[in-house]
Amino acid sequence: MRYLKVLYVQVLIGICLGILTGWLFPSFAPAGKLISEIFIDMIKMVIAPIIFFSIVLGIVGGGDLKKVGRVGAKGLLYFEIVTTITIIIGLVVANILQPGAGIPAEQISTVEPVALPGEKSGMDWGSFLRNIVPSNIVNAFAKGDIIQILFFGILFSVALMKMGETGKSITSMFERFKTVMFKILHMVIKVSPLGAFGGMCYTIGEYGFGSLALLGKLMFSFYLTGFLFIFVILNIIARIYGFSLWKLLKYIKDELFIVFGASSSEAVLPNIMEKLERAGCEKSVVGLIIPSGYSFNLDGTCIYLSMSIIFLAQVFHVPLTLWEQISVILVLLVSSKGAAGVTGSGFLVLTSTLAAIKIIPMEGLALLIGVDRFLSEGRAITNIIGNTVATVVIAKSEKAVDESVYKQVVEAA
Repeated sequence: MRYLKVLYVQVLIGICLGILTGWLFPSFAPAGKLISEIFIDMIKMVIAPIIFFSIVLGIVGGGDLKKVGRVGAKGLLYFEIVTTITIIIGLVVANILQPGAGIPAEQISTVEPVALPGEKSGMDWGSFLRNIVPSNIVNAFAKGDIIQILFFGILFSVALMKMGETGKSITSMFERFKTVMFKILHMVIKVSPLGAFGGMCYTIGEYGFGSLALLGKLMFSFYLTGFLFIFVILNIIARIYGFSLWKLLKYIKDELFIVFGASSSEAVLPNIMEKLERAGCEKSVVGLIIPSGYSFNLDGTCIYLSMSIIFLAQVFHVPLTLWEQISVILVLLVSSKGAAGVTGSGFLVLTSTLAAIKIIPMEGLALLIGVDRFLSEGRAITNIIGNTVATVVIAKSEKAVDESVYKQVVEAA
């Protein structure tokens, strides 16, 4: 009975009960959706201030702006390299397995149309760069725009460091605010089994298992690619930097189950930060890399985006040349930035990406609606694992890890 008190066991029970309820009582799906959305909204309620306080305290805690700049530069370089590898893997697997081949054309006309953004003639780089700078920081917090919050947080941190002793009192106050926000999110996490139940109940009740049968090959290709990325690419990176990926995953297993149930990597942001700090990683590195990774290191989302584009091209019999696929990679490197960890954001980014490249008919997006929720769990888990590994890698490269503590905490998990 003591196992029932373990959170990830409760989440697993919630997932199983949600699947059964959605299957046996599909009319309960709207209530399940309501439960799931309330849970996600409770998470989103505190994520923006948590990211702001974490980035500010991470930079100020670094003490030296040169060190902070070096850690940030390493992080961004790592993010771009790994993200590029991720997109390429997605494209390669999709070209080999061809998940869109054989989808009947009549299926396209049987789904409801998707609301699409306005037509674009190409990637609007000016708008992308302009959107980095918030015109109204209050509005940025209200929308939960992570990139704008990061930009403001960096400027705020630099200004705070130049204030000397006055800045230290503000830093101390921010520490208390951050602790309060973490406490709130910890309370929310305790009801994650209920959120997992609602999400699974809605998914199965609304879409049933029919969408799995129709798009089963796409789901298989997506999860296979995620598996290869985690246990081949990330495993190689972990070995190069002298730590075990398996032991790290075992250490954060509770958070992985919560992410799977909630379809949101944001649900465990404070838990992951606290665990990495407890494992001996310097607070300044964790506070800088984890929040920025939520916007710049979305490996699971990139797999989904690259694979979905090739899938839709195959459905519509649109042959993509090598150069066109390279163009897709370049666009995705930009459009994937800032996609939140909350379920559904990947679909919105895919919509804007297709509008930018203007190669593939956008009507086919409706095909992905029924299966998007099933892919969302994989996206979120891959994102959180990628960011956890990235933080350990950057911390080790900076010699900002207490190795004795890391071995004692992580290997004993």
